Amino acid sequence: MFLNYLKNFFTQKIVKESLANVKHTAAQSTIKTVGIIFDETYFYEREALVRELVQNGIEEQNIKVLVFKDKIKKNEHFDYPVFSNKDLSWTATFDKSEVKEFIAQKFDLLLNYYDTEKPALLLVSNQSKAAFKVGFASIDKKLNHFMINTNAENYKVFVEELFKYLKILNKI
Repeated sequence: MFLNYLKNFFTQKIVKESLANVKHTAAQSTIKTVGIIFDETYFYEREALVRELVQNGIEEQNIKVLVFKDKIKKNEHFDYPVFSNKDLSWTATFDKSEVKEFIAQKFDLLLNYYDTEKPALLLVSNQSKAAFKVGFASIDKKLNHFMINTNAENYKVFVEELFKYLKILNKI
């Protein structure tokens, strides 16, 4: 338990230092590919959120999902990529191939769908090669290009606000 606290502390420190050096570039392309990072600790409506995105014009095969869980049981199996704090090393790198692939993939839009700061989630979001990052206002302001002020349980409000502003920004 104490070691997990230390690992989270050091990871948080590494993330904060890397966020201090973030340079945002304005992406002018339209949105075709979407990556979503979920925190399944508090939000279980993953499929409903994906359906909302599809209803707003994003093709389902262009949506990639990565789910974070605080604890993964030994015999638990998922049909989508899942990671936890155990997949995070002491040097703030990931050992799991699904996480590495997600980070390396270039998305037009990355949805950071979590409203509680956790070092593993912040690290994946920060290292992502996404052109435009959207998240909640309760998360570090340096991480996202655009922030929506709502909570994770209101996914319909989040998607509604997202697409309203994406239209204004000529992203869709």
